[in-house]
Amino acid sequence: MILISGCLNGHNPSYDGVVKVNENMRDLVKNNRAIPVCPELLGGLSVPRERNEIKGSSGEDVIAGKCRVMSESGKDITKAFLRGAEIVLSIAKKHNIKKAVLKSKSPACGCGQIYDGTFTGRLIKGDGVTCALLKMNGIEVIDEITFENTSPV
Repeated sequence: MILISGCLNGHNPSYDGVVKVNENMRDLVKNNRAIPVCPELLGGLSVPRERNEIKGSSGEDVIAGKCRVMSESGKDITKAFLRGAEIVLSIAKKHNIKKAVLKSKSPACGCGQIYDGTFTGRLIKGDGVTCALLKMNGIEVIDEITFENTSPV
């Protein structure tokens, strides 16, 4: 069993309300091989919503209290991201999850690359808040692009 970002199987739309379906992910959920999660919704955010980015660093620094997650209009939504990440971690622990496939570039789920916090589309190295927390707890995390280029679970 693995965790996947809910938006990847159409379970939840992305921040802008667009449904993004990855058929391989959808099949994993249908066959009870994956649990879809959306840390942003679990943290209390709604759909649709403004774009959000980590200001100045990555998920590890958000967890450490060194930087914040901000909406495009400047609202600090760090607490929602931290709450959602904690809930996802508790789901992972409950189901003895060892691997997660999360949405690339997301401030919650991004794995290896995220937007830089300027809302200009510039990418930097780093992980989203949930990705970072899962990794800190020994869970392997990859993005959907890597997943598609590797063998199934």
